[in-house]
Amino acid sequence: MKLVALLFSLSIFVVHTSYANTAKVQVSKGHIEVIDNIESQFVKNRFLNVWLPPGYSKNTTYDVLYMHDGRMLFDANSTWNKQEWRVDEVAGSLIEQGKVRPFIVVGIPNAVENRHSEYYPQQPFEALSKQKQNALYQLEKYPGHKLFASKVYSDNYSRFLVKEVIPYIESNYNVNKGAQHRYIGGSSMGGLISWYTLLNYPNEFAGAICMSTHWPGIFSHDDEVFAEFKNYIANNIAKLSNQKVYFDYGDSTLDAMYPKLQAQIDALFMAQQYPAKLWQSQYFPGEDHTENAWAKRLHIPLEFMFRKTKQAAPE
Repeated sequence: MKLVALLFSLSIFVVHTSYANTAKVQVSKGHIEVIDNIESQFVKNRFLNVWLPPGYSKNTTYDVLYMHDGRMLFDANSTWNKQEWRVDEVAGSLIEQGKVRPFIVVGIPNAVENRHSEYYPQQPFEALSKQKQNALYQLEKYPGHKLFASKVYSDNYSRFLVKEVIPYIESNYNVNKGAQHRYIGGSSMGGLISWYTLLNYPNEFAGAICMSTHWPGIFSHDDEVFAEFKNYIANNIAKLSNQKVYFDYGDSTLDAMYPKLQAQIDALFMAQQYPAKLWQSQYFPGEDHTENAWAKRLHIPLEFMFRKTKQAAPE
């Protein structure tokens, strides 16, 4: 019943929000610029929330973190569940303390009723039998509302990010250009689309943050679904070289489904002998599937991705 209640509450958010609706966002550190309408040939047009860190200067260049579910990142007063990732507080504090190099955050809002179709990795989905695909398309979030409101189109979402959002940001903000300065991140379904986009565009990103990755893909255990995620990673992990990858998970509410599945993904990275300094998988006992939980530990992946490199001492 707890899972049903969670799904129902998630679905309520869908009813009251649209792709292009912008909510006024207040931040405690740095400031937000809203890009009202990014036109796209791949997905429906939408806005962006661009967070600029404390002390942002046009005389400095910054790395960039592109984050999914962009409405949920900065201000609990503007979110459906009155929770937030506290991105401005956490990132701003790390920057002010000198623990990380300065970076900006681009929040990309999800596609509301099409969130599942936009974030579910498309090629693993299409590797399922047609019968299985059709069965998944019949699933409901709650009575009368399909889990997949349209056909899975996450490849186009990744194209939108790589071919439209990134060029816009790099043309309009003082950012360091090139793959070594770009990162991607999200949680739950946003964790799925983060590793999937990294594997499909390894030459476009330096790392991916995947928090509470929703390895079941749907809201029940399904061996076929997870097997295709696992196969896709196994068949494409060799594309990665120096990219950083961060996974984590709790064990309460939806996160209770993740520990055994994440262990199998970890085994793939170990079998590949992916360098230990380039990936992490962290377990947080007792933590649940909420923005509050992710906010509590967000500093860990941010430090992992953006920590300052030590300068060699002069001879």
